[in-house]
Amino acid sequence: MNDVIKNINNRVSLRRYKDKEISKEHLDIIIDSAIKAPTAGNMMMYSILKITDEKLKETLSETCDNQPFIKNAKVILIFLADMQKWYDYFKVCNVENIKSPGMNDFMLGVNDALIACQNAVIAAESLGIGSCYIGDIMENYEKHKALLNLPDYTFPAAMITLGYYPENIKRVYRDRFDKEYVVFDNGYKRLDEDELKNMFKRKEENMPKTNTHDANNFGELMYIRKTSADFSIEMDRSIKEGIKHFTK
Repeated sequence: MNDVIKNINNRVSLRRYKDKEISKEHLDIIIDSAIKAPTAGNMMMYSILKITDEKLKETLSETCDNQPFIKNAKVILIFLADMQKWYDYFKVCNVENIKSPGMNDFMLGVNDALIACQNAVIAAESLGIGSCYIGDIMENYEKHKALLNLPDYTFPAAMITLGYYPENIKRVYRDRFDKEYVVFDNGYKRLDEDELKNMFKRKEENMPKTNTHDANNFGELMYIRKTSADFSIEMDRSIKEGIKHFTK
């Protein structure tokens, strides 16, 4: 197994960091690796916000679902879908009858941002720097727009916290679904009842015995904790608000 595959398989979401600043050399490698990521039409429809200000990190730990560990990260990277630069450039070039960026631009920008972010995560892992994805950056659109000075044709697609792994940390690996329920040949396969039950069998068996929100099974638990939770409802509202600029 080569080093790239090892890093992919060894990585875990890291929420506790060594008390050591990330070196400029390592941070440059991470960001340069992100920029090398595949991008639609080589347009790089994304921007990266490097967050090191302690007050700003603390604010993000509050606006991103009140997760205290976020403020303890040595560096936070926010990956924006960004068509603002292209839209402004078209104006500089005196392009006639410029149309506003549309949903296709939004989706390609999100794709570009996520691909670049994952490059950063794997590069960081290779340097002994752990990371954690924070989807909650997509919540509280108006607050984050003001906080980060985001123009209309940008959207925070992903955020990661970064920090060196602490000494002797125990890595806890979480089960993934078996490939037969995820990988389909030559077209989508809708799973029947038995297949769905088998897919979630280990999840049901390992369902926590406490804090189950009165759920009778894993499906009910996840629906209550995730799909219908307040943060999920806010995220849905926030994304709809953010894409309004792309649907005019």
